[in-house]
Amino acid sequence: MPEEIPSNAVSESGGVPSPLAAEPPVIGAQEAVAAQAQPPVRANGRFWKARHLVAVTLSLALGLFLADALISAVDDTFILFFNVHILAGLRGFLGFFTILVGLVIYALMGITPMIPKRKFILVALFSPLAALFALPFWIYCSGRMQIVIWAISFFQVFCAIAILGMVQDGFKFRMPLVSEERLNPRGFSWLNLLGFVLVNAVVFLPAVAAYLLFCATLAVGHFSEGFVALHPGGLSVQVRKYVRNDGKSVQLYPMAHVADRNFYTTISQSFPTNSIVLMEGVTDREHLLTNHISYKRMAATLGLSEQQKEFKPSEEQMERADVDVKEFTPNTIGFLNLVMRIHSKGLNAASLMELMSFSPPPGFEKELFEDLLRKRNRHLLDEMQRRLPETENIVVPWGAAHMPEIAREIQKDGFRLEESRDYVVIRFGAGRKKAVK
Repeated sequence: MPEEIPSNAVSESGGVPSPLAAEPPVIGAQEAVAAQAQPPVRANGRFWKARHLVAVTLSLALGLFLADALISAVDDTFILFFNVHILAGLRGFLGFFTILVGLVIYALMGITPMIPKRKFILVALFSPLAALFALPFWIYCSGRMQIVIWAISFFQVFCAIAILGMVQDGFKFRMPLVSEERLNPRGFSWLNLLGFVLVNAVVFLPAVAAYLLFCATLAVGHFSEGFVALHPGGLSVQVRKYVRNDGKSVQLYPMAHVADRNFYTTISQSFPTNSIVLMEGVTDREHLLTNHISYKRMAATLGLSEQQKEFKPSEEQMERADVDVKEFTPNTIGFLNLVMRIHSKGLNAASLMELMSFSPPPGFEKELFEDLLRKRNRHLLDEMQRRLPETENIVVPWGAAHMPEIAREIQKDGFRLEESRDYVVIRFGAGRKKAVK
């Protein structure tokens, strides 16, 4: 007798049900989200190798950034408080590789969205941004720059520790410093690359250029004490007339070795006819210079005119008031020969090697400044004192770098500023083309 099938096992349609299938496992909500967030596994494993390489690079960059911060903070502390440079070599070595790896990280930010940009932007660009930040302090507080550098070093330490804490969820200092789980899941995105290029081209680079122009404007005005001004339209100088109670006057004309031709013509025509013009120009009676000092190549390269060729005041008014090369130190003469040789022959492999092999002695900068500025200024001031009894007006068309000290010294002698006029030395862009036409 056939076995009876229970009535409750028969389907409503009269058929026999199939065996029950196994129930699928239940996945928790967190596991499901994590599974969806994981990128697809590539058959050849290239994606995971790239992901591992990015994590290793970020760990290296963060480690170097932290080490550089600590070494810099210790070194700057000893420099500031004890004037001792104990870690200069190690600091320079670490600093170079920190900047290099940081630039690599910044480039990778544009290539792959794996890198969390908010956490690593300072690791990538801290040194360039710190240098930009320090520029105004260098202009106005150059004597206290070590304090600024010390503060920047400790800020770098703070940033490094803060970033390390963010990527490790605390200060447990696990290795690697940056794990692969901390990276964003996507390997490449055209939108990320396009946004990176646009931000740099439209925002970052123009902002840096505008900031550098602003700092250059501040520096030119500050270090020239207002005798030279840099602005978007060009470069200008301020001619100042100083008078004394006895009626004597001294007019200071800041000059440039290369400029627009109209500048030299206008300046020459503005000299009073009853004045003595004390001319600038180092002589070389003993032929100590191996190459003639000339700015012809610079003028041709920039499309400007050379002062020696275009500046032609009246011969009757001109008097030489500069020193001879023999009054310079041998170090200064050797440096001038090197610079003018490169200028006359151009920068080639031989001249580049010669320039790189040049090793200035200790205190050379001070010695060079003394020869090229201070010594010549003193000679000029002596000539002014000697010539003042002979004329009512003295005109001094010398380089703009000489003007601040000359102005201070003549004011000590009783001269006071009476008037000033601005002259355009070089026009930029469209303004220059319009002036030439």
